[in-house]
Amino acid sequence: MSTARHPFEDLIGHLTRTTSLGPGEAARVVADVLAYFGEPAEEYVRRRHGELKSRGLTNEQIFPRIAAELSGRRVTAPELSLRQLRRIVYG
Repeated sequence: MSTARHPFEDLIGHLTRTTSLGPGEAARVVADVLAYFGEPAEEYVRRRHGELKSRGLTNEQIFPRIAAELSGRRVTAPELSLRQLRRIVYG
């Protein structure tokens, strides 16, 4: 049996004490959240553009919204102009 500690064992313990999650579920939640916030800025821009486009928003609505959302990411992305955002999506 491995004696290695999970790097987020304290957080997993906190989640199991304060929610109805079991240890395995709490570990998956932590992994999912880290993966979500670990997404590189360019991948985030492409993914969000696709999501918002599928909801019927126009590029004029989408790019300012994405620019505002980027500042709230776990690792603050560099400030990108609307033109730079378009280039990430369309090349």
